[in-house]
Amino acid sequence: MKTRDYKKEYGEYHIRPKQKKDRAGRNKARLSALKKGKVKKGSAYDVHHKDKNPRNNNSKNIAVVHRKVNRGKLRRKK
Repeated sequence: MKTRDYKKEYGEYHIRPKQKKDRAGRNKARLSALKKGKVKKGSAYDVHHKDKNPRNNNSKNIAVVHRKVNRGKLRRKK
């Protein structure tokens, strides 16, 4: 099995402005859920964006789901 080159991956993908904004949106949603008491730090639950847009942090677009459900979903390109 091939090992991941995290340094290369960061330099090519995670450093992009769009990816930084998406990550900031995910962090904002997670922080909001923590403050509202919907999820506790270190729990087995994730914040799920229903429309798969991490920048859309509207309360109707956010759901708290178990991490196995959230991370097990198939990713499809738009």
